[in-house]
Amino acid sequence: MADNPAVRPLSILFTNNTLAERAGSELWVRDVARALVARRHQPIAFSLVHGVVAEELRAATVPVVADLADVAARPDVIHGHHHLETLVAALHFPTVPIVHFCHGWLPWEERPLKHPSIARYVAVDETCVERLTQEEGIPADRVELVPNFVDLDRFQPRSPLPRQPRRALVFSNYAAEGGYVAVIREAVRRAGIELTVAGRSSGRVLDQPEHVLRDYDVVFAKGRAALEAMAVGCSVIVTDVPGAGPLVTAEDFPYLRSRNFGIRLLQHPHTVDWYAQQLAAYRPDDAKAVQALVRQTAGLSGTVDRLLDLYQHAIMAPGARPIAADGHALAAQRAAARHLCEVLPTLKAAANRAQHGARIESELRTALDLQARLIRQGEQNQQQAAAADLVSSDLRRQADDMDRSLRDSRELVEAYQKLAVVRLRDALLRAPLIGRAVQPVVRAFARMF
Repeated sequence: MADNPAVRPLSILFTNNTLAERAGSELWVRDVARALVARRHQPIAFSLVHGVVAEELRAATVPVVADLADVAARPDVIHGHHHLETLVAALHFPTVPIVHFCHGWLPWEERPLKHPSIARYVAVDETCVERLTQEEGIPADRVELVPNFVDLDRFQPRSPLPRQPRRALVFSNYAAEGGYVAVIREAVRRAGIELTVAGRSSGRVLDQPEHVLRDYDVVFAKGRAALEAMAVGCSVIVTDVPGAGPLVTAEDFPYLRSRNFGIRLLQHPHTVDWYAQQLAAYRPDDAKAVQALVRQTAGLSGTVDRLLDLYQHAIMAPGARPIAADGHALAAQRAAARHLCEVLPTLKAAANRAQHGARIESELRTALDLQARLIRQGEQNQQQAAAADLVSSDLRRQADDMDRSLRDSRELVEAYQKLAVVRLRDALLRAPLIGRAVQPVVRAFARMF
């Protein structure tokens, strides 16, 4: 259907929390919008926060706006990411049907909007389906599952994996030295593997990960980052801040993909032993089989086909469109949309602070757990000592106290030994003329001092 020249081009308005840094939904919008342009459709991107992703969209001739009043022509359909931005679009274009996406189990931005303009809800994995249907009351027959994808033209296969892994990559925007990365670093050190960390928090953002992933044998990642590494042919261990997951195998691939290599799988604590077990299960042939499954089932082209079908059904569905508003009602709704845009930065700032605090707390718990384990194991190398820095300062303070106590004791002993009566006692005990009969008396006398 997508390649049928009789199908007219569609105008699709994408909403997103931000179009700034290269992150999950931002890159999802960028990649899908580029593919739609290649198929002669007309995507438009709306977000209040612009940055490098917005620039990449504009470079691909995709219009990017922060004010929907700049979109003069009514779009055919709204592709809604994130409930507040989707609400703004619903208020501004009240007669346009919406296909509303849920990309995550936890983020507050992924809470679904409940609005009469929404023709279909879409989840990227079974976990999100459960959020929509079991927590949010969305009827199951209104929810579609569209799994994540990889741009297979960009993420080309690498050379065969070595028999034993030599280089590993932690690939996450939330990965930084310390926390769970410290646990992984210790596990790969024991396995003789070199480790690199990449992502926003580490300060090493990969602008073109397709050119970097091929240099690594094992990749620690989740979600689309994990899927991209598999498409290249890396062996992937699912992990991120919330917890540790398994090595992806061909046998478990269908289940792991149905959970988007995401939070449902991150249920194991970050421990060196857990990561050592996953690394021990490294099999180049199995990673090759996983790569084949990804390239057969998770391409961007197939996802765009599904999306175009959903857009057409939303446009044509009976009763999908709300009754057209009169002039006054439309003006009132657009005024509400403008006001919502004005208060959104404050709401988002508060929510982002809360999310950042939760991540820091999680990382701190992981770091403290690692320090406690290293101390129990009695490891003394420099890297482990650095990981246990929080407790070593207390140990150093105790050692200083003990040293002062010993120093005070030595001074007391020296003063005691200088007493005249003590010197007389020692002289008597050493004197050769003191017989055995006299020695006990002298010793008893000495014990008095």
